[in-house]
Amino acid sequence: MGHEDAFAFIRDQLRRQRALRGMPQEEFGKRTNYSASTVSAVETGTRPVDMPYATRADEILETGGLFVSLLTAAQRDSEPTWFKRWLDAERTATQLRYYHPTLIPGLLQTENYARAVLRFDATRTEEEVEKLVASRLARQEILTRDHPPLVIAVLDEAALRRPDAIMAEQLAHLLRMAERPYIQLHIIPADTGLHVGLSGPLALARSADGNWVGDLENQLAGLVVDDEDSIAALLARWEGVRSVALPQDQSLALLKEVESQHAPQ
Repeated sequence: MGHEDAFAFIRDQLRRQRALRGMPQEEFGKRTNYSASTVSAVETGTRPVDMPYATRADEILETGGLFVSLLTAAQRDSEPTWFKRWLDAERTATQLRYYHPTLIPGLLQTENYARAVLRFDATRTEEEVEKLVASRLARQEILTRDHPPLVIAVLDEAALRRPDAIMAEQLAHLLRMAERPYIQLHIIPADTGLHVGLSGPLALARSADGNWVGDLENQLAGLVVDDEDSIAALLARWEGVRSVALPQDQSLALLKEVESQHAPQ
């Protein structure tokens, strides 16, 4: 089943399960806290099914997590083949390390920030963008599970100071994330000289058995590696990036300073 067929199957099952319970769209919408027009848009495919909608549908229709499971599988199938391997590593990791010289890492992005980033590819339709946004937000659920991974993210100050309307929301989100004991944020100051991180973004996932998987993205695709030499090189580069970043308390102080400058006057 192709990923478009998978999403169509989910829509069909939503309509079927709702109808089996004799629930009109308006009633279903009231019980799930969605408007009837939103329910109609989801069921006709003009609005993507996202994880909050699937979760509420499972609760109201008492389907035992059916729609969450179907949506998780469909979102994974819609990702590029190379990226699925990274998603598996990310989902099962006990520790995650992220660095990006110009952007906020995907696991820490707000919905609006993710949407703006995913629109960089002008060939994507709005429907494709919304599906990718939903998939990216679904990845973030590992941060709210019972035993979340330790997440260490190194951010560049320049990425925080983008003069964009969505940055105030994104910065506030980062500060909320940093309150969680398992999320550590470190910032590389803008006046830092040349350093190894400028070569490009990197991500590392450590599994429970101690093995590492690395992810390197570029303008067109990405590369997922787990061989000993590549991992050794990436761990060394990570240490190079981490060494020029501020300690956590100084990073949060800088983040709060930047956030205050983005706040409405």
